[in-house]
Amino acid sequence: MDTILSNGHKKNNMVEGGYFKKGCNPFAQTGRSKLQNERASLNQQIIKEMRMRAGAENLLRATTNNKVREMVVLELSYVNSNLQLLMEHLEGLNSSVEVYQNVEETSSLPLIPMGLKETKAADFAVPFKDFILEHYSEDGSNYEDTIADLMDLRQACRTPSRSDAGIDLLSSYFSQLSFVENRFFPPSRQMGIFFTWYDSFTGVPVCQQNIALEKASILFNTGALYTQIATRCNRQNQSGLESAIDAFQKAAGTLNHLKETFTHTPSYDMSPAMLNMLTRMMLAQAQECVFDKIALPGIKNEYFCLCRMAQEAAKVCDVYSVVYQSMIQTPVKDHVPFFWSAMAQVKTNHYRALAHYFVATALLDHELCPNDDEDKQEKALSQLYDSMPDGMSPLKILKSKDDRKHLGKAHLRKAILDHEEALRIHNLCRQVKKLDVLQEILQAGHKRSLNKYSEFNSENDFVDFIEAPQIIAKTEQKAEMAEPSSSKVKVTDFFQKLGPLALFSAKQRWTAPRGVHITPQEGDLGFTLKGDAPVQIQSLDPLSPAAIEGVKEGDYIVSIQDTDCKWLGVSEVMKMLKNVGDEGVDIQVISLMENTVSSMPNKSATYCGGLPKTYSMICLAMDDDKIGKTRKVTKKLSFLSWGNKNKQKTASTISPSSAVTRTLPSKNRLSTAFSNTDSSLY
Repeated sequence: MDTILSNGHKKNNMVEGGYFKKGCNPFAQTGRSKLQNERASLNQQIIKEMRMRAGAENLLRATTNNKVREMVVLELSYVNSNLQLLMEHLEGLNSSVEVYQNVEETSSLPLIPMGLKETKAADFAVPFKDFILEHYSEDGSNYEDTIADLMDLRQACRTPSRSDAGIDLLSSYFSQLSFVENRFFPPSRQMGIFFTWYDSFTGVPVCQQNIALEKASILFNTGALYTQIATRCNRQNQSGLESAIDAFQKAAGTLNHLKETFTHTPSYDMSPAMLNMLTRMMLAQAQECVFDKIALPGIKNEYFCLCRMAQEAAKVCDVYSVVYQSMIQTPVKDHVPFFWSAMAQVKTNHYRALAHYFVATALLDHELCPNDDEDKQEKALSQLYDSMPDGMSPLKILKSKDDRKHLGKAHLRKAILDHEEALRIHNLCRQVKKLDVLQEILQAGHKRSLNKYSEFNSENDFVDFIEAPQIIAKTEQKAEMAEPSSSKVKVTDFFQKLGPLALFSAKQRWTAPRGVHITPQEGDLGFTLKGDAPVQIQSLDPLSPAAIEGVKEGDYIVSIQDTDCKWLGVSEVMKMLKNVGDEGVDIQVISLMENTVSSMPNKSATYCGGLPKTYSMICLAMDDDKIGKTRKVTKKLSFLSWGNKNKQKTASTISPSSAVTRTLPSKNRLSTAFSNTDSSLY
């Protein structure tokens, strides 16, 4: 059998060096890292221009002086021009696919990866230490190393390596964020921590106090990293193609999970419409890799093989056609790079042309012989079309040499037209024209169809011209969204020393630990214990010494003789209390309080598009290098409290002695203390 398309197989001798840190390589000088650094620099320039534009627009609204207005309008035109150039540069970065491809790729169509979202540094130290002291009645300085570990993990997530270790790194931080949200983000107040992330397509920053933005952005970067891993796979061998399919399917699953879980995200790149398009694009690229895997051994010039490959190519054409349609819908078309939509169009036409070429070759090169299975060939041909051309049937086409020739040439004409359309679109986009391998593949396919058509061309063919019917798409392996393996990554809560999360969370409220000295009477402490860690007091004898000392029914034991027992069960606590003598034992208990503080509306200081809010403008103006390790966001001081500002401590805004000995304030005092903070932020 003749081989129509060779597999282009080459040995892979690339050796990958070790990374600086598992899952993170901040000092890597690769093409990908340079692109990401350039993206970060562009984001800073874009926010600078947007601040200038916001200021000019405010001045334009405020002034009535015509001369000043003319100057401001002129300045606005310059700023808008600079913004347009910067965003075109950012679009060019999103179109730089060559640096993400495998270095061994010489005969495969380029695939499109997603760039990572950039972020600014965030300081957790002071807000977390304050909250630990206020809410958990513990010294926040004991958790400085733990908080530093969390901040180091976040910093490492800004430069994940393009490998499974990088995925695990992002997944670990995402899992830690769930613990952090439950530990430190109560529904009744803001924490004063601002998360800033830049739109992957426009460079527009979004700044919020909502930790959901942080979680959504990490999920987005996880999906983006999967796409970069997929494009890096060597598609010249079976294992590389399977890895690429798996990575693209996991990217689609991650992005779809982001769309379904985090709604109303303020960033354009995480809007439902954009995520829907991105999910479809990743599945389309996975389907393209399925086609490459089937074609890897080479496509033989055999009737049934050609019919099968025609339907596989038609399937790739269909999924890319759906991707292109979603790209040109509002508002996606305003933010997606033109390079992406051009590539979707090129691949739609290219794979449609391949499908028609395969069917034409099956009809023109293979006549029905006496030894052939007539029913099997008739069934294969009938499954290619929804409807046959007028006056034709599958069996008639197989038995008639002229009908086979006419229909085969119709498919060739369609293949030639589709290849020409793909080449035309290729020449319209500047970034697409830079992809030499794409141009070579398109030209080779066009030339192959022309040569085949010239073999069967005759002068009177125009008399019996027919239109090639559409080929039904069918595949033996449909690309589907896959659950990322990263969702199964197990992590240990950094702040597990605070106690079991079911009780010791930001949503629960309890009294400060009360020290109680209890002495047994005839070996009886006057109560029993129940529950998992921490154990709870029940069946309390109201006349026992424990009750007289202040122990209440339902109290939780958190410490015995200065030994923390938040994580100890009933059996362990009973062992510690079993041998208590007449001298008694010191314990600490807490009482759970009702959650009478209602959830507050989810306020957030957001800077997005052309609608800035004052405080986020101030927050975004702070450069990363100005954020010290102990910097905190403080509330605005009123005129009456100005003289006391120097009395505030840098490490904490709460006195340790008062926090440990006092009980939690009443509802009115709690809301008053937080209302000052809210009014100063907005």
